[in-house]
Amino acid sequence: MNLIFDLGGVVVEWNPQAICAQEFDDPAFQQRALTQILQHPDWLALDRGSLAREDAIQRAASRTAWSPSAVDDFFDAVLASLRLKEDTVALMQRLHGGGHSLYCLSNMPHHALAYLEQSYTFWDLFSARVISCQVGMCKPEPGIYAHLLQHCAIDPAQSVFIDDMQANVDAAAAFGIHPLRFDNAAQCESALNAWLNPGASSTHA
Repeated sequence: MNLIFDLGGVVVEWNPQAICAQEFDDPAFQQRALTQILQHPDWLALDRGSLAREDAIQRAASRTAWSPSAVDDFFDAVLASLRLKEDTVALMQRLHGGGHSLYCLSNMPHHALAYLEQSYTFWDLFSARVISCQVGMCKPEPGIYAHLLQHCAIDPAQSVFIDDMQANVDAAAAFGIHPLRFDNAAQCESALNAWLNPGASSTHA
């Protein structure tokens, strides 16, 4: 079975509101960081690989009236927030050990991808990966799912896509990929076991 994992919110932490709250005491600053940086169209351009980090910092500084160094520090804080979800990685290791093929499909900017590659070793569990910044497309755009199926040479009917965003799993389902909305590792494992092993109970969920 082909099990396709998102990264942010599934394999590593991703909580924009929590990042802003941790970095700024002032609610107005928290909202500005959220709307003018993390939820701004420029962030999607970073994910797509069409905007460099340095240019995004300069543009965000203009929007927020913060110094470029302050925005740069915030970008670094965002990277530091991408902490490993140990329980998800343990689940991935069990699935990999059980003979399933694991793949990665994620929206991720170049600088965040480099940070994760340097920080964690879970990449070895994936047979192949599709990262938005490297292909110029982002979830939930149909093109990135079509690219995934072709690049990884997998049968959608024999594949499950695991993501924390409903729109992203819905888009995968349109390609015949089984959708699994991720809440936490235990819920994910229970759902996978119910689908992969009908009638069998999980010893880990």
